Amino acid sequence: MRVQAIFNKDGGTFRTTDMEAYARHAEKVFSDAGHHLDCDIVEGADIEMALRRCSDRTDLDAMLAGGGDGTVSAAAGLAWQSKMPLGIVPAGTMNLFARSLNIPLDIWQAIDALADGDIAAADIGTADDRAFVHQFSAGLHARMVRLRNAMTYSSRLGKIAANTRAAFGVILDPPEFEVEFNVDGVEESRRVSAINVSNNRFGQNGLLYADDLTGGHLGFYTTKPLKPAGVAKLAFDILRGKLRENADVTEMTGTEVDLHFPKVDRAINCVIDGELLPMDREVSIRLHPGELKVMVPKVAVNKVATTEPAAA
Repeated sequence: MRVQAIFNKDGGTFRTTDMEAYARHAEKVFSDAGHHLDCDIVEGADIEMALRRCSDRTDLDAMLAGGGDGTVSAAAGLAWQSKMPLGIVPAGTMNLFARSLNIPLDIWQAIDALADGDIAAADIGTADDRAFVHQFSAGLHARMVRLRNAMTYSSRLGKIAANTRAAFGVILDPPEFEVEFNVDGVEESRRVSAINVSNNRFGQNGLLYADDLTGGHLGFYTTKPLKPAGVAKLAFDILRGKLRENADVTEMTGTEVDLHFPKVDRAINCVIDGELLPMDREVSIRLHPGELKVMVPKVAVNKVATTEPAAA
């Protein structure tokens, strides 16, 4: 295959990596596996433009994107639109999509696994016109990200510490709001502290990512209005992989979710794949089963539907 790599040098692990040496290593590993790989190392401010140019090319068999969850999400949306297979090098903090695809979280091991991997089909979601590979969320998560973004940090550990401080801030002041929803024709209105819509239902893990990206459904989670003690218990249950045992959380599945926020009279936010974004009063969320082609390690064939080998 002819593959173009776009590496965000400002993304997570890459900040402390000799990127020139890493690019040379990646090109050699892919060459040894029978492929041709070219690497572009770009600054974070230029990553979306570089990914867009790459996805528009017609002389490539696949695109390889390296960086944090924001870079990976942007690359996935563009690759899906152009129907180009996508490989990802997880250089971020959580790397949730990589975990779902069973890609090694070590950036050096990831290159080895992808060069000798397969092309597979995975599900992808959209919230209005925005693609997502992990989840859409509103309420608790959005408030936490807003609080974290107001803090200053310059490293992966700094971001983790900021997340912890922001989580305590949310525990002390949890949001509460009304939502009307329609999930595959089932309509209801609830007061909630949180809404999460995931690309396939969450697995039994403490990071809330899907174990399987070929289930063909969205996971839809609502959390009852919570007091500080309830938020603390929810966080504890999530960390120990017991989300479904929390009595305040309701889970549904479907392929179409429509949200309406009837009493919102000010600017509100949501989080899509870790990025804080403005949210309209109406949100239409859809799943697109099997429409995202991904490069995966051979050991991941049980998590995604293999379509063809990645061999030359």
